[in-house]
Amino acid sequence: EIELVDQKQREYMLKNSLEQIKHDYDYIIIDCAPSLGLITLNSLVAADSVIIPIQCEYFALEGLGKLLNTIKSIQKIHNPKLDIEGLLLTMFDSRLRLSNQVVDEVQKHFSTMVFDTIIRRNTRLGEAPSYGESIIAYDATSKGAVGVIQPITVRKVGNTFQLVSGERRFRASKLVGKSTIPAYIRIANDQEMLEMALVENIQRKNLDPIEVALSYQRLIEEIQLTQEELSTRVGKKRSTVTNYLRLLKLDPILQTGMRDGFISMGHGRALINIENSDDQLAIYERILREQLSVRQTEKLVKILKEGSSSISSSKKKALPSYIKDSLSEINSFLGQQVDITINSRGKGKISIPFHSKEDFERIKNLLK
Repeated sequence: EIELVDQKQREYMLKNSLEQIKHDYDYIIIDCAPSLGLITLNSLVAADSVIIPIQCEYFALEGLGKLLNTIKSIQKIHNPKLDIEGLLLTMFDSRLRLSNQVVDEVQKHFSTMVFDTIIRRNTRLGEAPSYGESIIAYDATSKGAVGVIQPITVRKVGNTFQLVSGERRFRASKLVGKSTIPAYIRIANDQEMLEMALVENIQRKNLDPIEVALSYQRLIEEIQLTQEELSTRVGKKRSTVTNYLRLLKLDPILQTGMRDGFISMGHGRALINIENSDDQLAIYERILREQLSVRQTEKLVKILKEGSSSISSSKKKALPSYIKDSLSEINSFLGQQVDITINSRGKGKISIPFHSKEDFERIKNLLK
């Protein structure tokens, strides 16, 4: 956020970035921190509408008033089309008098703006992440685990039913001890069953871009779909499907980096435009080393395409004298050859190699 302070048109940074990709998605949800800083301001300027969550606590009402005033200012100056979708009451505990009073006050003053749905406080749901488990694994009987479950899909085979999609929901219901579960019964042959299962897999949360791309490719190859037909089946624009499939042309090392979360799909889309595999890998290493953003990567790719030299032969930025003068002293003190990089803004990074656990402990003790 500090880096935005000196930027020109700082309120429009996010809006301008989203303009490049917004047509690839049906919805883009921006999750904002509970503050009214520049990042939240950017989000409100970029958004078409806003949902305001309100914890059922006293201080949340004070924050709501300030937020509504900020939204009015943004509507007047920066984004006249910004609309308030509604107010969503959260962290509600019916046992607490304060929670009930907050609900009454919000419904009294904002009436139709308040969503009917109220999200209740669930202690077990909050505890589960601290144990590194899903709520189903942590406590399958808690209300957080047995919330609204969408129907599974089955097909009839003889006198029994065969699961087509919804395996995770089915397992969750068994863990909870349910004897029945909502289900859609479909008439489907083996090919249609495979298609439904693949389409549902694509809709899962937390899929990385390469997993999505591989699922799209499998649908095209095994179901014999065109990209146009596939975009209709999965509810995505054809350009979105094409962008995912293009990721499979990247070097396998880059695909692995994307699956492991080292680079994003935006990085991958930029790197696709580089035909030389060595140059792709050189830029990938630079992204990791210098923590380059998608925009910085796009500029780097553009420079390479406009020039004739290979990016892999580019030299590191020369170190200023105040670093050079101290480098030998640092190396001598640590007993290792450290690597120092610095960017155009004067910010840098010191990398200290170690060769074993004992070596690591030695360096750690030196730095105490």
